[in-house]
Amino acid sequence: MSATIFDGTECKLGEGPLWHPERQEFFWFDIGAHRLYARAGDDRRMWQFDGHVSAAGWIDRDRLLVAHERALLVFDIETGEIEHLCDLEADNPGTRSNDGRADPWGGFWIGTMSKTLERGAGSFYRYYKGELRQLYTGITVTNAQCFSPDGRYAYFADTPTGKVMRQRLDDINGWPKGAPELFLDLPADQFRPDGAVIDAEGNFWCAHYGHGKVTCHSAKGELMQTHPIPARQSTCPAFVGPNLDRMLVTSAWQNLSDDQRAADRAAGKTFEIAPGVTGQAEHRVEL
Repeated sequence: MSATIFDGTECKLGEGPLWHPERQEFFWFDIGAHRLYARAGDDRRMWQFDGHVSAAGWIDRDRLLVAHERALLVFDIETGEIEHLCDLEADNPGTRSNDGRADPWGGFWIGTMSKTLERGAGSFYRYYKGELRQLYTGITVTNAQCFSPDGRYAYFADTPTGKVMRQRLDDINGWPKGAPELFLDLPADQFRPDGAVIDAEGNFWCAHYGHGKVTCHSAKGELMQTHPIPARQSTCPAFVGPNLDRMLVTSAWQNLSDDQRAADRAAGKTFEIAPGVTGQAEHRVEL
């Protein structure tokens, strides 16, 4: 089955797709427009923020943890009320949040990056039980945070390098244990790892920015599946639906010339594919 359009909203930088397991509702961001979108059936909603917002985790039925360029926020879906949870590089106007995901312990991994793509200006952080701790520095484009079904490993990537890392996690609290190891070293002419998610069997699914595709790699790193996406700048996949057996993929039109955008007519839309596997439910964020 080829990819179809799930939502026709043309995001400048569509990112951070999240399926809320209690609400059975899909959320995603347009980082470039400072917007959060939601879709339940045919009903679509939008919230405008005062800065870049990029990723979320669900706290309970009505609240999300939202990564803002200067802070982590608690956002009430029903009222639109916002509560400041903690600063995120608030003293550095040159960076913003990027990819993020909740982990099996209720923590939240979030990356930062330069707004002008300055090399090495970003970092990965983890928020856990009131503490925001910097994990890795010197990153250019923070992406691909996701977690093995058994909770033993976290994965993350610095997109321009083509390298996806795997990090052993502590069994008690989920903090990194030891140094990360190389999981994938992907050639730039075929891959550019952006957002990623892991299915219930432990396989790594990743969107490739600039290559218009999602790939699936086994836990050993073997390429198992490739799904073309009809937008060159595919950004992030998410398992969705009552059975988590569908996959939605966001995309972007940023940095395309008028001619390129005319040729890439679906750029920025959100697509649906049939992965043929079941995903993991997104973990709840514990404040």
